[in-house]
Amino acid sequence: MISLYNSLIVLAAFVAMEGVAWFTHKFIMHGLLWYLHKDHHKKESNGFFEHNDFFFLIFALPGILCLFIGKNHGFNFLFWIGLGITLYGIAYFLVHDIFIHQRFKILRNTDNAYFRAIRRAHKVHHKHIGKEEGECFGMLFIPFKYFKNAKKEEPDNKKLNPAA
Repeated sequence: MISLYNSLIVLAAFVAMEGVAWFTHKFIMHGLLWYLHKDHHKKESNGFFEHNDFFFLIFALPGILCLFIGKNHGFNFLFWIGLGITLYGIAYFLVHDIFIHQRFKILRNTDNAYFRAIRRAHKVHHKHIGKEEGECFGMLFIPFKYFKNAKKEEPDNKKLNPAA
């Protein structure tokens, strides 16, 4: 049974991962490891997988290690941190790869201002083809201006299907 304490650790790790993702995206992906990330900013695709997908493994390793070590030490705090990291990874995959980039053709239409705002912020991020002058490096916590504008916009599914 998950205690309140363990639930708070999971929640804190999940929230902290947004900061880790922002920092890594801004300074590592758009910096030292740009050679792995740059194909993600190209308009054309060279297939289903990108070099950028290696970051999935890089981000997954700390979560896996925490889950493994924490489980082997009586489900200590490391396990719950690893669970928070893993849940963030699942959320990131669902939002970034499935919802935004449509790598799987599900979750295409939304009538939710929050998801429209996330999609808009990510489009703004991708308008920069190079590694410099980027913006909107986070994923789940975006600047309020995108949320405010998304509330005013027509839902994506009505743009795609005027009869809806």
